[in-house]
Amino acid sequence: MGRKCPTTGAPSGVWPLYSSTRLASVLAALLIAGCSGAGVVPRGGAPAGSAPAGAVRPAENATGLPGENATGLPGENMTGLPGENATGLPGTAFSCSPVTQPGQARCTLEIDLDAGTIADPSAPPATLPGLHPADIASAYALPTDAGGGTVAVVDAYDDPTAEADMAAYRATFGLPPCTSPSHCFRKVDQRGGTRYPAVDAGWANETALDLAMVSAVCPRCSIVLVEADSASMDDLGASVDTAATFSPVAVSNSYYASEWSGEASEDVHYDHPGIAMTASSGDAPAPFYPAASPFVTAVGGTSLVSSGGAWSETPWSMGGSGCSAYVPRPKWQAVAPCSARATVDVAVVADPKTGVSVFSTTGGGWIVAGGTSVGAPVIAAAYALSGSGAGPAYAYRHASAFAPVGSPGYHLATGLGSPRGVGGL
Repeated sequence: MGRKCPTTGAPSGVWPLYSSTRLASVLAALLIAGCSGAGVVPRGGAPAGSAPAGAVRPAENATGLPGENATGLPGENMTGLPGENATGLPGTAFSCSPVTQPGQARCTLEIDLDAGTIADPSAPPATLPGLHPADIASAYALPTDAGGGTVAVVDAYDDPTAEADMAAYRATFGLPPCTSPSHCFRKVDQRGGTRYPAVDAGWANETALDLAMVSAVCPRCSIVLVEADSASMDDLGASVDTAATFSPVAVSNSYYASEWSGEASEDVHYDHPGIAMTASSGDAPAPFYPAASPFVTAVGGTSLVSSGGAWSETPWSMGGSGCSAYVPRPKWQAVAPCSARATVDVAVVADPKTGVSVFSTTGGGWIVAGGTSVGAPVIAAAYALSGSGAGPAYAYRHASAFAPVGSPGYHLATGLGSPRGVGGL
């Protein structure tokens, strides 16, 4: 189980959820922000291979407890040291800064040291590994001629190449442009202005992924990117409030923090009636926040492969899931085998070994991304396709619009299952 944050106050940081492919030679230059990445999969084929004070003392880790680590899983840690990673997947390594005190900002960017990177932003789509927009639409039966409205994306820190990277992604896959001059795209700070925060490489990769996934699922949507001053829950929550002022259909939140006793104080930021809030469930098998909030649609992870033209999914072993330690079970979630809030409602692809193709200047070019960070923007954009800002209760009333992952029924790791169209959103 993941460790708990201090019993008073919000944790000072959370972990963006992201995976990517990158050359090993680039790793050392990117060890400035605690993420890691894994896996390339051939298209359509099987896998190819406010803050608590106090620094962590030597031989300790994100929890501050000797011999333990941020996830509580054997052989894993959050130090960002070479040869270590966030998920325990072979051949992956961090590209984010080490944790130096409890609650510090965290990302789970995964780098596949064996896969390499395609630097050319104009590389032909056929040469790009990972799932493409058409694959995502096919796997989840998403309409390709619908859309409109606004999707907001909340991330921490500044990605200075966010718009350019999104433009490269959209151009490569034949998606319509979405630019600042056309008022389709807008980037703001957490107060809605243009005093952007400091640049952070790990979160910049996360931002590239989030914008790409919204583009892939809802290419006709307008997009607002809100950049929080830091990865503290207070700053991220304030950014969600700012995002809501742009009247989006949905707000995507690809980050997570270990639960703590005062987390309900942050719920106010996610309670915006008429605006769907999506949150990644996390990248370790434990319950996390804000996925535990009753005001968000919590998105877990799967492994997604295609064989003979048919898509199949299994639960991703590292997806966040479980029963909240603090949040009572909502009435609408009676199907879950918990007496508390179960922290996954629906699920989409997250396994970096069956991940998505993304262009990130910070990441070195075209990379393959995974983690449950894929799911928050995918489902947020799917809400926009539906034209509905419904909350998670609606999905449970329309459970037949989701395909259970594995055996029929609700599962802690994958919730109701993956969407089949947008009728459940």
